[in-house]
Amino acid sequence: MMEYDMVIIGGGPAGLAAAISAKEEGIEDILILERDSQLGGILNQCIHNGFGLHTFKEELTGPEYSHRYIKKVLDMKISYKLNTMVIGLDSDKIITAVNGEDGILEIKAKAIILAMGCRERPRGALNIPGSRCAGIFTAGTAQKFVNVEGYMPGKEVIVLGSGDIGLIMARRMTLEGAKVKAVVELMPYSSGLKRNIVQCLDDFDIPLKLSHTVIDIKGKDRLEGVTIAKVDKNRKPVKGTEEYISCDTLLLSVGLIPENELSRNADVKLSKVTNGPVVNESLETNIEGIFACGNVLHVHDLVDNVSIESHMAGKNAAKYIKGMNFKNKKDAIIVEAVDGARYTVPKFINPDNIDKFVEIRFRVGNVFKNKAIAIYFDDSRELKLKKRILTPGEMEQVRITRAMLDKYPRCKKITIKVEEE
Repeated sequence: MMEYDMVIIGGGPAGLAAAISAKEEGIEDILILERDSQLGGILNQCIHNGFGLHTFKEELTGPEYSHRYIKKVLDMKISYKLNTMVIGLDSDKIITAVNGEDGILEIKAKAIILAMGCRERPRGALNIPGSRCAGIFTAGTAQKFVNVEGYMPGKEVIVLGSGDIGLIMARRMTLEGAKVKAVVELMPYSSGLKRNIVQCLDDFDIPLKLSHTVIDIKGKDRLEGVTIAKVDKNRKPVKGTEEYISCDTLLLSVGLIPENELSRNADVKLSKVTNGPVVNESLETNIEGIFACGNVLHVHDLVDNVSIESHMAGKNAAKYIKGMNFKNKKDAIIVEAVDGARYTVPKFINPDNIDKFVEIRFRVGNVFKNKAIAIYFDDSRELKLKKRILTPGEMEQVRITRAMLDKYPRCKKITIKVEEE
């Protein structure tokens, strides 16, 4: 059995940032396990710009952004194994992996960082009736076909779902000569970033049909068209609003799911809202020494935030390896999201582990205009932040400072909610 101080599962932006951070903290014995043939993760197929504005203060493409981290990993001589699939993980921090060169590997780690990213929700999760014809792809699969393989999935396109990948692929397909007839969104609001709606749809006159969905798929061998309909407040199709649109391609951008099968195997507790691990202020799960960061923890809107979060996970995992034990686990403050806020990361805060502040990230469950985010320590409101607009597609964050925690030494619960201004 191989032994390492730290093993990071996933060599995408989260895993790379965590590895670099741990190495900077003095951990030498690090191994990154990546199932793909190269480091960089999903960013390798994201050739559009808009990455790195926060981290590097300049606009980069996905491959450029990941290359900066890959170069640093190589310069720091951090070990990694490519084409290596992790097939097992247990609560004793023993990893089972397999690749063509080593066969089956058993690895024991002092600390593990989960950085497996997320996957797209497929057609099977949607229950759309109709034929099982060719021409239906997830938006990410289409992105890989176009940007990496140089293959066009089709010429007449409907996009179901207005997540960021779907919006970006609506523009990408248009630029490659396809006709994108509509982006169809079940909810009364887009689930993507506002800037992507403007730059990917508005700038190319692609219609966005809110409160609509696909109710039928037509085609024998190849997709011939879809029927869309308006939905009511219960998201049920409204009779008489059906519209048939001919197309040869349907792209699905209907949500991302954190890759947590391994986490379940290790008895890591998962959130019912995010489908990612429940973590404390150090991004440690309920299993001591197993940490989580990036899209495996909760789906992010910006890769810059993934890097910041993962840097923190690497730093805290390094502290754990050095024996700087985290304190007061039983007395941790619960962080609760209510009244418009859907979830929080972290879910628990141990005040003794906070030097200056802790960032709490969360998403809202609806579109709110001219409201405020309120932070309560037990029943005392400590903070009220006015917001012109809050949308589910954009992550929010608030900072809980050491001074606030000292002000309420007996606090049992911190509550985040949306209130009137």
